[in-house]
Amino acid sequence: MTSGAAAPITRPTLPSQVSPPDVALTRQPLHALTGVDVVALPVLPGVPGDDGETTVPLLGPGAAELADDLGLDLVAIAEAAQATGEVGEVVTVPVPLGGPDNADLRMVLLVGVGQGRPVDLRRAGAVVARATRNRDAVATTIAALDPERGIESFVVGVMLGSFGFAWRSAPPEHVPVTRVVLAGLPASADEVDRAALDRAVAIGGAGWRARTLATVPSNLKSPAWLAEQAEQLADEAGLTCRTWDDEQLRAEGFGGIIGVGQGSATPPRLIRLDYAPAKSNRRTPTVVLVGKGITFDTGGISIKPAQGMVAMKRDMTGGAVVLATMAALAAVGCPVKVVGLVPAAENAVSGSATRPGDVLRHYGGRTSEVTNTDAEGRLVLADALAYAVAELSPAAIVDVATLTGAVKVALGQQVGGLFASDDALAEALLDSGETAGEPFWRFPLFAGYEDKLASKVADADNGPSGPGSIMAALFLQHFVGDVPWAHLDIASVGDAPEDSYEWTAGPTGFGARALLTWLGSADPLAGVRTS
Repeated sequence: MTSGAAAPITRPTLPSQVSPPDVALTRQPLHALTGVDVVALPVLPGVPGDDGETTVPLLGPGAAELADDLGLDLVAIAEAAQATGEVGEVVTVPVPLGGPDNADLRMVLLVGVGQGRPVDLRRAGAVVARATRNRDAVATTIAALDPERGIESFVVGVMLGSFGFAWRSAPPEHVPVTRVVLAGLPASADEVDRAALDRAVAIGGAGWRARTLATVPSNLKSPAWLAEQAEQLADEAGLTCRTWDDEQLRAEGFGGIIGVGQGSATPPRLIRLDYAPAKSNRRTPTVVLVGKGITFDTGGISIKPAQGMVAMKRDMTGGAVVLATMAALAAVGCPVKVVGLVPAAENAVSGSATRPGDVLRHYGGRTSEVTNTDAEGRLVLADALAYAVAELSPAAIVDVATLTGAVKVALGQQVGGLFASDDALAEALLDSGETAGEPFWRFPLFAGYEDKLASKVADADNGPSGPGSIMAALFLQHFVGDVPWAHLDIASVGDAPEDSYEWTAGPTGFGARALLTWLGSADPLAGVRTS
């Protein structure tokens, strides 16, 4: 090394992490299963007892046979525990000596499933996951309560309720149950159920992957590292992958990405992944997904307060969602072409960082005056959106970003913000989010605020006054032209404050399940206007 040269950055090695449970189907009766140490039975809200005051809980499929096999009155046990069948309720019944048909059995769980709706079964799945940590196998008939949506709902819940991430010197305190066996499903629906299980594992796995990527600390998670993950993902999923390095980005005019990333010792990247369904042709429409990939956000020269930086390793959650969604498209049978773009940069503070007052020229020529370097997400998204419109002929574009603190003020931490230029696209995403358990609330693209974007020296000001989330959306809208477009501002839901059903404390990966539900539908672009 020559005198005065900067020392190379050495990246740490990510330790091995826990994996989601394996999930299998069985046609064997619940009581006859061997090799499982836990059985989870559904409990529904009860019916009035003989006295007209108390209620008798209803136990779901397989309970009567298991009770006979074990010689236990499970209904009486549920009554004694005052079980109501509400979601989140668990009654634990020890079986220390096992059963006559299953010597491995050690515990029966009576799990409240509420009204048995998809949201109830998803939450029940997460409850089962937490109640069976460190166990070998759990068998359950909970998914059988809903022949159409039960498998997907329960499996996604049990997978995401099992999520964990740790970087300690000691092994993890808890590991997910190794195996989950779904019983009580009719044999006549074998192929349908196996397809539903494959879809469920893909959707749950996408949520898991997005959370993992968002949780990895930024001393490892540089833009280059994120690009490496995309390449590995592409190899696994049969996608094509292209990455632009900083020199290529400069040469091709991606001024927003360069401007945000130039202050960091880890240069920016633009990641592109391409998916095409098996029977696609030149007439198959293309959807473009764009995910904000800020691998750490200090705020730049407009530096954040210390507490505001604590969670900023997850400021690439939008990018993580796009990568995870792309990996699962084939598994959910997505019928359209999809291109995923992740503009990745670290927004750092240094002598080479973009300053307030600098002007950046985006892909395609539009310019932005940077009055706030902490409004960096819209700068990198703008380049990717402009590239998508110019080069990819999209039928629709959806971007995903932890973009504005204002959306969290408006919505709290359980609902994401949605803006859209097309009503059919908005409705499809709203419906998919509700179905998947990742709800959105639509905000207006109110043109009356457009004048606030004005800059004296550039086409737009990146940090205007006004309603923060709407201003960011209006800024981005200029880069999509007439293409039907939706903007998902997930800053409100980027972190879960605590464990709650399928949510685990920390980065959420919010959005992957909603996008896969949308893109895995029969016609994702139904009713969307042609640009």
